[in-house]
Amino acid sequence: MLLTTMTFAGLAAAIHVYIFVLESLRWDRPSTRKAFGIQTDAEASATKPLAFNQGFYNLFLAVITVVGMAAVLASSTIVGATLIFAGTGSMVAAGLVLLFSSPKLARAAFLQLTAPALAIAFGLIAFTR
Repeated sequence: MLLTTMTFAGLAAAIHVYIFVLESLRWDRPSTRKAFGIQTDAEASATKPLAFNQGFYNLFLAVITVVGMAAVLASSTIVGATLIFAGTGSMVAAGLVLLFSSPKLARAAFLQLTAPALAIAFGLIAFTR
């Protein structure tokens, strides 16, 4: 179960690093604008500072999760599990906020929350044995 937990936690972290890249580094690109439903250059410019900031939140959640994974691998299981649950739990919560606040972005919300939810589910089994 621990390997499965770490796999889904790592996948969740990778997805959130990718979201960071889109929001903080590629916001003005046509493919990113299309993915986020940004219609005009003016809308992209107006929302760029917000997206930049939000991208870093996603990066920080990924970092917390990866540090937790490293702690588990270094035999600091309690610290590692705590960080993994904090990072992935926040990812799931953010995905649910996206889902309920913007139902048209349900696909993106499920992409954002599925891997961390699975990491939590398997982690509850792995860390409570």
